[in-house]
Amino acid sequence: PCAGGAAYSPALTDFIIQTRKGHMFITGPSVIAQVTGEKVTQDALGGADAHMSVSGVNHFVADSDEQAILIAKKLLSFLPQNNTEDAPIVDPDPYVEPDEAMLDIVPTDGQKGYDVREVIARLVDHQDFLEVQAGYAKNIVVGFARINGRSVGIVANQPAVMAGVLDINASDKASKFIRFCNAFNIPLVTLVDVPGFLPGVAQEHGGIIRHGAKMLYAYSAATVPKITVVLRKAYGGAYLAMCSKDLGADDVFAWPTAEIAVMGAEGAASVVFKREIENAEDPAAKRVELVDEYRNTFSTPFVAASRGLVDDIISPEDTRRKVAMSLEILVNKRELRPAKKHGLGPV
Repeated sequence: PCAGGAAYSPALTDFIIQTRKGHMFITGPSVIAQVTGEKVTQDALGGADAHMSVSGVNHFVADSDEQAILIAKKLLSFLPQNNTEDAPIVDPDPYVEPDEAMLDIVPTDGQKGYDVREVIARLVDHQDFLEVQAGYAKNIVVGFARINGRSVGIVANQPAVMAGVLDINASDKASKFIRFCNAFNIPLVTLVDVPGFLPGVAQEHGGIIRHGAKMLYAYSAATVPKITVVLRKAYGGAYLAMCSKDLGADDVFAWPTAEIAVMGAEGAASVVFKREIENAEDPAAKRVELVDEYRNTFSTPFVAASRGLVDDIISPEDTRRKVAMSLEILVNKRELRPAKKHGLGPV
């Protein structure tokens, strides 16, 4: 248990494991009651669940000290001894054959959700994935895994929550994780199924431009191998933020059903073909026709590939093999940057 910013600073810690008996806060319930008149319990203010789901201060929640130690050991197993070394190769999974189970996870209908952790499980060694901040900003999933024995950092949109949209909290969560992986030479594998940034007055006034830019900065500054797989849709600025070719991705793969565009076909057709729809004898039927035409002409990964934005269009069942091969090819990647004290990213 700990309390008080002077004694312990989460801001200086890479990962925080908080037990359910522990509490963290700058000012406790009694001080808050005296100063502001607000009544709150220790658990509601600084308990493990509060910091996991609301504040995002902790990264793991343990039921006991013993479990916390096990989490710490597992976390450390993915990391090198220092930032000049590579992470150790541990228990490689030799299975890289086509996995037909991938075909049943992601619905082709972009309006239907699914749990991206099922894709991650089929992609990584032994289906072993250590998720970080699992209860915070659930619309994006980050964590550590291994592919062919090599440690990787996974960043993935979560369509099961808010359709996988990027918002302020998701951007902060992902950008910090990306920067940590880059600091310790851990390659990044990004799984994309994103409809865009979350619209709304609260998001704009909260600084979604600034917070979203953290992801773009983190990816563009990262020098580790960066592999991106577009699973279904990648729209607008969020497509760029999810490690596109423009942000320095080494390899970008796309499934044949992927859509890479400024916006969805429905929205784009309504703007591009507005006059044709309004002047048609049957506007509804005309709109359906033009939406299909736009989707088949512009929203396919083949158009993106023809412009060099996608390196290869792969079958879903070959995803693990392609990513594993790419990691092996990029294992000796070295990217030198100009000498400077540090970059000036958005904060």
